[in-house]
Amino acid sequence: MVFQIDIINYKYKCKSINMVNPENEFKREEPSQTDLETVQAQLGRAPRDVSAIAHRCPCGAPDVVETPPRLADGTPFPTFYYATCPKLTGAISTLESSGIMATMNERLLLDPDLAGKYQAAHIDYEAARCALAKELNIDVPEIEGITAGGMPDRVKCLHSLIAHSLAAGEGVNPLGDEALEQLGQWWQNKPCSVMDNLIERNT
Repeated sequence: MVFQIDIINYKYKCKSINMVNPENEFKREEPSQTDLETVQAQLGRAPRDVSAIAHRCPCGAPDVVETPPRLADGTPFPTFYYATCPKLTGAISTLESSGIMATMNERLLLDPDLAGKYQAAHIDYEAARCALAKELNIDVPEIEGITAGGMPDRVKCLHSLIAHSLAAGEGVNPLGDEALEQLGQWWQNKPCSVMDNLIERNT
């Protein structure tokens, strides 16, 4: 199986493999102080070690951040892309409650093409995380082969899959893309770009 071989090789070449780079991939940005304040208001707590803004909502505020694979306190952290916007995460939670993940898991068992693309998404996710680890000169063997959302063979968390799709661009994570298409325009009502909306939510 081609994808199985790729995954085996990838585990030994984690820091040199190229991730998928579609034309519509969001170009990661260094977070500004305003971005960090927005993320803190979105989460209702201080964010942990934000290394970059991985995607911005159509309203302009961050909605996905990158987190280093090892936090400042030494904790391994496999969730590289983290959705922060409460409007986005609320919409995702509603979608999860519809039973869509069970259907996706059934399809992964029955559709080899989908399963292969989902495995490739797993590889892309870890490649992006490894690239940051190399940039920061850190090694995190504890999470080798572990990504997020249930990848590479299950669907356990749409928040992680949609965060991956937003950051990596369409065509990288097939199930994240599908789930994203089913979300409404979460940013339209009281967007995070208006800080008062977040303050109101947290009071």
